[in-house]
Amino acid sequence: MARIAGVDLPKEKRIEIALTYIYGIGRPSANRILDKANISKDTKVSQLAEPEVVRLRDIIEQEYKVEGDLRREFTTNIKRLMDIGSYRGLRHRKSLPVHGQRTHTNARTRKGPRRAIMGRKKEKE
Repeated sequence: MARIAGVDLPKEKRIEIALTYIYGIGRPSANRILDKANISKDTKVSQLAEPEVVRLRDIIEQEYKVEGDLRREFTTNIKRLMDIGSYRGLRHRKSLPVHGQRTHTNARTRKGPRRAIMGRKKEKE
């Protein structure tokens, strides 16, 4: 079992896919890391030798911000926006879409389930 950046990589997956289980590493980053470590993309995680795992771990620690550090940076950025009272910060505070999407009919994922308005009935047809 390969453990990199505090994440157990799935044994039976190709290393190219397994690296994406680490927060902050997608397919392009995984391919760049594998090229630097001289590891084939088709290698399964269970077939990796210990020196290869160490090489991967070193490359990720030195060149990428992943997992806890990256999550912390995101949350501090959002907190900063909320503290300075910017438009984006206000949208975060109210749990509304931040990037200019319409909210009249959509945005149910961000706003949550519909809440009934007291004293208002649906009209019968």
